[in-house]
Amino acid sequence: MPKVPFTKEMKKDYTILIPNMSPIHFNVMKRPFELHGYRIILLENSSHTVIEEGLKYVHNDMCYPALLVIGQMIDALHRGICDPDKCALVITQTGGGCRASNYYFLLLKALERAGYPQIPVISLNLQGMNSNPGFQITASMIVQALSGLIYGDMLMMLSHQTRPYEVNKGDTDRMIAKWTDYIDSCFKQNRHYLGRWLKKNLYAMSDDFASIPMDRTKARVKVGVVGEIYLKYAPLGNNNLEDFLESEGCEVMVPAMLGFVLYGFSNGIKDAEYYGRGKRYAFLMKHFGLPFLARYEHLLEKAISKNGFVPPATLKELQSYAEGIIDTGCKMGEGWLLTAEMVELIKKGYSNIITTQPFGCLPNHICAKGMIRPLKEKYPESNIVPIDYDPSQSRVNQENRIKLMLSVARERLDEEQRKEAR
Repeated sequence: MPKVPFTKEMKKDYTILIPNMSPIHFNVMKRPFELHGYRIILLENSSHTVIEEGLKYVHNDMCYPALLVIGQMIDALHRGICDPDKCALVITQTGGGCRASNYYFLLLKALERAGYPQIPVISLNLQGMNSNPGFQITASMIVQALSGLIYGDMLMMLSHQTRPYEVNKGDTDRMIAKWTDYIDSCFKQNRHYLGRWLKKNLYAMSDDFASIPMDRTKARVKVGVVGEIYLKYAPLGNNNLEDFLESEGCEVMVPAMLGFVLYGFSNGIKDAEYYGRGKRYAFLMKHFGLPFLARYEHLLEKAISKNGFVPPATLKELQSYAEGIIDTGCKMGEGWLLTAEMVELIKKGYSNIITTQPFGCLPNHICAKGMIRPLKEKYPESNIVPIDYDPSQSRVNQENRIKLMLSVARERLDEEQRKEAR
């Protein structure tokens, strides 16, 4: 299938469509790209036609996130969201053994079959695969996107810990909108979002969310969500799982996206240790890259903890959580991180865990479903349910399985409260 390059000339008047994996994160992170002259539209279409288009152009044996993302793009083009002769599409490409490495080629094939062979596809990766002359990832863009990721993690984690307890419904969402607009304006002006301002903004966020009137007298079931990265964060992928859990009276905890980024960077160190390859990359990442990123990690942890909120685990903590359960050389898909995040959630009181996985996803089958027994042996309080997501999976069945897990969680919570009352 022919590849249409995204040229430097296209950058001037082409619109780039990006799937919205995490609304809070991506609404902040899109601005760094716009700072560098790109026109961006985040896709929000989420009707059932997205799945129908995906099934039409992607084989149903492929990964469910691929079907959704490609279906969302084709659906947006059919709806006329932009001129198909003046737009480009962005899709991530991991380069590893996961099926996600093939999303790029699946999208090229789907566009050709759908009648849009002229649309360029940009592969978003840091490995130089399928490069385009009109789209270059620069060091400044990476730093700016990283700051956007930190702001997104901050807003996500604070909102999860306030929304279930807010006295005035909607206060949390209004706070998210306030800070999203503020950070957005900082990016537009290209000032007041990095350096000392990053610390100042994060601490101010923590104070603002802590000021929301909350009623914590009623104990709530605490539920953690882990799994394949798209299904973990994308409402389109997990059937609005967070909304469903909150409607069931739960407090939700989803691990920070920064953890996945650090996991990805750290895997090269393990490759050098086990296989003797990429030693130069491993040296630079071990002595310069990860220590630099650890500053952001430490800042996020301190800011969230400032007002008693539960912070995310650091990379070193996550690696220690995996010890004795799964080897950190297991790195296909979410790999050892998936297991480590389940341990993190258990240790922080979110022992009721949902693992979101595409049907037939081998890394999730091994590192999530396959780890339930050893985790149960080590942490008897754990209450874990794997949920498969696929076009053939009924949402009602998914939610019923989750409700069974929640019924066990509520029984345990009631028992704990009775013991405390004695």
